[in-house]
Amino acid sequence: MDTTTALQLCRFLHDSSLMLLWGACAYLSMFVPKTLADAVWRMIARSFFLIAAIAVLTMLAALPVTTASIGNGWSDALDAGMVHDVLFETTVGTAWQAQALAALVMIGALLLPESWRRHGLALGAGLGLASLSLTGHASMLEGWLKQAHRANDILHVLTGGGWLGALVPLLPILRLLGRPEYRAEAQIALRRFSNAGHVAVALVILSGVINTLLILKRLPTDWSSPYQMLLAIKIALVAIMAVLAIVNRYVFVPWIGRKPARALLALRLGSIAEIVIGIVVIGLVAFFGMMEPV
Repeated sequence: MDTTTALQLCRFLHDSSLMLLWGACAYLSMFVPKTLADAVWRMIARSFFLIAAIAVLTMLAALPVTTASIGNGWSDALDAGMVHDVLFETTVGTAWQAQALAALVMIGALLLPESWRRHGLALGAGLGLASLSLTGHASMLEGWLKQAHRANDILHVLTGGGWLGALVPLLPILRLLGRPEYRAEAQIALRRFSNAGHVAVALVILSGVINTLLILKRLPTDWSSPYQMLLAIKIALVAIMAVLAIVNRYVFVPWIGRKPARALLALRLGSIAEIVIGIVVIGLVAFFGMMEPV
């Protein structure tokens, strides 16, 4: 595997794991009643410990892989001088240091009492996502526009990750909706998900449009450019996710009172489709985010 492909794979695994951690843990921590959140966390905790491990391991791998990509190939991956220069003299190195701090927060969260672990994981994953802005296209700008672009990048990844990641615990919540002891809290969690989802989807779209205009100064309509073609595909996929979210909320949710079995099945399938599309979007960004934005 060449260094560029390895770095793209590393970016994909790291970014997707952070987004899933952030969205799921933040949703359970802030929007789901505690008794239900505890029950859901027990159902998914093992999977999220694995996802946290992937986030930490890909953070560790990113430094030598990046060094190899910047240098003369794999022979430079563990060269102490090259690693030192990348770590302390580049924006990539600064971003890696921030990622390492976020990873330490996530590792520390695993040592907390069980009821606090998801709060700590949400904090660490959120910090990790925010630090991605340090190596984005905002780095090509100067002054206040650079900082505004970075702030918009942070808003984009946090709201996007919040939307995508929250869909994962939503699946067991939909299952628990049929159990009398959890029904009331599950209804509250679904209502809060819907309200927060409206805001998240709107902010993802708005911040995405702003990012596109800041980078390209135009819409991505030139499909002779690989960057613009892949960006346009990403936008189309996000639009499909938004349509699925609207259908879930305004078509299937009202069915719950009349056709509960069919409605819950449709909601689960729609949520799974959104998760799959969201992961494909992250893969696209990991790939074309390393291209020249022309």
